[in-house]
Amino acid sequence: MRVVVVGSGIVGAAAGYELVRAGADVVLVDSRAPGRATSAGAGIICPWSSQVDDPDWYRIAVAGAEYYPELLAALTADGETGFGYRRVGTLRLVSWAESEEALRRVAERAAKSPMAGEVELVDARRARELFPPLGHDGPAVHIPGGARLDGRSVRDAMLRAAVRHGARIVDGTTAIVADSAVRGVRVDDEFVGADAVIAAAGAWSPHLLEPIGVRVRVAPQRGQIMHLRLPGVETANWPVVLPRSRHYLLAFDGSRVVVGATREDDAGFDHRVTAAGMAEVLGEALSVAPGLAGATYLETRIGFRPVGPDIRPLLGAVPQVGGLIVANGLGASGLMMGPYAGAVAARLARRADPGIDLTPYDPLR
Repeated sequence: MRVVVVGSGIVGAAAGYELVRAGADVVLVDSRAPGRATSAGAGIICPWSSQVDDPDWYRIAVAGAEYYPELLAALTADGETGFGYRRVGTLRLVSWAESEEALRRVAERAAKSPMAGEVELVDARRARELFPPLGHDGPAVHIPGGARLDGRSVRDAMLRAAVRHGARIVDGTTAIVADSAVRGVRVDDEFVGADAVIAAAGAWSPHLLEPIGVRVRVAPQRGQIMHLRLPGVETANWPVVLPRSRHYLLAFDGSRVVVGATREDDAGFDHRVTAAGMAEVLGEALSVAPGLAGATYLETRIGFRPVGPDIRPLLGAVPQVGGLIVANGLGASGLMMGPYAGAVAARLARRADPGIDLTPYDPLR
């Protein structure tokens, strides 16, 4: 069978990689629009520390985290290395007043997921040993199984491996051709026939699907994410830091520290770094980690997160159009659950068991 995957971000790349390894004829299509979320996002893989209470979101987030070892093993077997993925641990900063409840909540979740490791409460001195720029004077919940990754590197590795297995990548503006079932896609002037189409075009999905009468409630949320460098400082094994706000700090090899991010719901597809965005990100980062004040500014990345009507992703088949699968709406959790969501979409396209009850993730809700 032939499957066209529209969108080659983290979700689309994972779907294509899963499909081509299962023997499908795969065509990946992307418009290469600026602001794709995968290209900008900071990959924090730690569902156990989340403050989200929705059990259906949490279920798929944990599945996403636990899928990574399988995915990376497959990529390694295909000759791919250097994804920027490392289990460096996570520090969730808390006050002493909330520390007992925070530890209990995280520990209960972690106990059901061996990948999380042994959760503990650490004091400010230990937290600063793990992440030296911190200025936090209270405790932190330490989750040793928390990981970080470079979304671009993982996506590119999946695309390269998919091509080696026979997938084709086409760049261009895409229109789905369908009646009661998908017939294929038109990419600029080329028609590509298909038995199934996976719509994984992120925040651009409404423009892709509305012409065939399918409405998905997805909107772009601009995120501005700043990259800094601490010259001469070894940062590779620093943990992810989750302050009490919605911002974050994480470190990579090469003395790089990433801080972010804004969540701008009214910016549309305005692909600009703004003064207000930079002030917000830097202000939050330096209030938590004043030791970053002397860091060198490297760049600010812009990504448009695909945000749905609620916290849960939009994932599943579209009943009125046979062969059409939607994989979207992952919001700020795209890199955590994206590869798993792509794999689920690939199974649906092959008419295989998705491995999870998709009722809570109805893409048309």
